[in-house]
Amino acid sequence: MSKQHPLWAALRREWRIWKAGALPGLAVIALVALLRLTGSLQVLELLALDLLLRIRPAEPTDPHLLIVGIDEDDIEAIGQYPIPDGQLAALIQTLQQSQPTAIALDLYRDLPQEPGSAELQALFRSQPNLFGIEKVIGRAIAPPPALPDERVGFADLPTDLDGKLRRSALGSYNAEKTEFRFSLAQRLAERFLSERGVSLAGGIRDPYAMRFGPAELPRTQPNTGSYHQIPLMEVETLLFFRSGSRSFDLVTLREVLAGQVSADKVRDRIVLIGVVAPSVKDTFNAMAAVTGVPEIPAGTIAGVEAHAHATSQIIQAALYGRPLLRDWADPWEYGWLILWGILGIGLGRFLISPLRILAGLGLGLMILLGLCFALLLAGWWVPLVPPLLAFFLNGVGLTAALFYRHQQDLKLQLRDRQYVIDHTFNAIHSGPLQTLSRLLSKTRSGHLPESQWETELEHLNRELRVVYDSVRKEILTEDGSLYLSEDQPLDLNGPFEEALYEVYDHTLRRDFDCFKTLKLRLTTFEPLETAGLTLEHKRELCRFLEETLCNVGKYAVGVTQLNVVCKQENGQNLIRVIDNGKGIDSEKSIKPSALGGRGTQIAESIANQLGGKFRREPITPHGTLCELMWNPSKIRFWM
Repeated sequence: MSKQHPLWAALRREWRIWKAGALPGLAVIALVALLRLTGSLQVLELLALDLLLRIRPAEPTDPHLLIVGIDEDDIEAIGQYPIPDGQLAALIQTLQQSQPTAIALDLYRDLPQEPGSAELQALFRSQPNLFGIEKVIGRAIAPPPALPDERVGFADLPTDLDGKLRRSALGSYNAEKTEFRFSLAQRLAERFLSERGVSLAGGIRDPYAMRFGPAELPRTQPNTGSYHQIPLMEVETLLFFRSGSRSFDLVTLREVLAGQVSADKVRDRIVLIGVVAPSVKDTFNAMAAVTGVPEIPAGTIAGVEAHAHATSQIIQAALYGRPLLRDWADPWEYGWLILWGILGIGLGRFLISPLRILAGLGLGLMILLGLCFALLLAGWWVPLVPPLLAFFLNGVGLTAALFYRHQQDLKLQLRDRQYVIDHTFNAIHSGPLQTLSRLLSKTRSGHLPESQWETELEHLNRELRVVYDSVRKEILTEDGSLYLSEDQPLDLNGPFEEALYEVYDHTLRRDFDCFKTLKLRLTTFEPLETAGLTLEHKRELCRFLEETLCNVGKYAVGVTQLNVVCKQENGQNLIRVIDNGKGIDSEKSIKPSALGGRGTQIAESIANQLGGKFRREPITPHGTLCELMWNPSKIRFWM
């Protein structure tokens, strides 16, 4: 069979991992997309838009507009409200002396407000740059009777379900649906731009949109941006409020009539006259805009300010290319959502560590916010909340947890495989390899006649075959046994000291040369505290005792006495083997690992798992002590 290419194997492995962890992440993306599609995220998305608009750097004051705000002091000085027509006529005549481009009266004057109604009506008829308002939505309010239609704009401003102002109406039918009307902002912008050679035309990308020179005002649709099936007037556009608290110059009625406003502030400008007194309550909730009127609470703007923002964005776009707020097409918006959801899945796949996932999450959120903010400055309303949810939920939620669990499962599989390898080698080392070592020793010394070779090799063959069966039974069946030989299983679920004694007895009956010189055997096998010991721990402790006794049988030349102790001593479990044979070099006793044998590795491994200590050292005048001690209350369960 041909060997699989490494790259293809890596891709197949990666695909299996992604199938395990990414499917829930894709479900999260689908759920977030469904929530957005049904409008469930609309409120959060609109609040996010308000926040991003509000934190923009402050723009300079628009030099083309001036607001004459009638405040509480003006009303108190006049002594009545509504403001009499005579006062408004005097205000308009004073402003006209400075030659403004247009004057807009953002006050309903369908009925006369004496005294001075005749003077105001005469101005409406005679001043070609004077504009008034009407109301066309809901209960209609007629414009001033003396004002021609071409100088009338409706003052209706559409608000969202949460009561906030985010859109500007440009055109709509009147209440009877018989006549198409234009907004005050559209009328003022058209007047201002026409004097500068920019005329109104139909849209290029959208034939039903309005266009002033290069600036085509994007029409708001029922599902524009984060909106979901919102009711609309016939022609609307999103309000891209000017940022900062000094968007427009603001003066009071008193200041104008007293001659305190310079002609330069009025000349060639659009002048909007409206009420900014909080008591009149001509205000709109607009979290995205900052009012320039100190008396108005934060988060609201005066109606005259709203008309100024709507007018300003048209003029600035037509003359200077200031961006108009627009949205992406639906495929791009949902592609943006899917991209960030997949990036969130990638956090769980590639970073794995909880701390790294949190760091990646923080960096990703900053990048997402930065991109949405930068695009908003360029005039693009890009979804923020849906990709943020998909990225966050996939980054630190279900997907990351599944990937983490998958990685842990892989680690457990690798650990289990390593355990099988180690366990198999220990079984081979404690049985067949010891027999082979003994045969080699006898062969080299000439103590093995040729007539015994066949018998010894058959014995070695049986031991090798027994290894497979014993390992299979111990690992695959988990029957709680340790197989010292084919027909001698030890029950590790019973008293552990009895199992250790069986290991001792079985090992001492093996054919090692040094065992033949033993004269005295001292044994102490008392109950041990086995709470916390797993079957693997017990097997390794038995292998440790077996290996230690085998070392005595192989290397303790001249041994006559063997002392084996398995008991509790001062709250510690103890397995100790002492012989009086030739012993080991004192230099090697400095560090047990210096011996480098498999037995030492087994001993150090089990000591580490049990949080205990292993030592092997010579004793005086000759002999070797080998000891494993551990505290049963401090077993490392996480190993």
